[in-house]
Amino acid sequence: MSIIAWLVLGLLAGAIAKLILPGRDPGGCVGTTVIGVAGAFLGGWLSAEVLDRPVQREFFDAATWGSAVVGALVLLIGYRLLFGNSRN
Repeated sequence: MSIIAWLVLGLLAGAIAKLILPGRDPGGCVGTTVIGVAGAFLGGWLSAEVLDRPVQREFFDAATWGSAVVGALVLLIGYRLLFGNSRN
């Protein structure tokens, strides 16, 4: 996939992660978006390196989407644990 496809996938994965973990985040909407993009890259890398399941070239591959959403969830949870909910 191209870098543009990964960015779009990351934006959507961040939105899905936000739907799964509702609440206010310390970084707001922009921070959650950046976390989603980083999570998509992290999930894709972990899928390829650790699980020996390389990311497919198709944009609509279920494993690619799953790894991107899981990566975004992991980063969002870690971000909340590190920086807390400071926007009350």
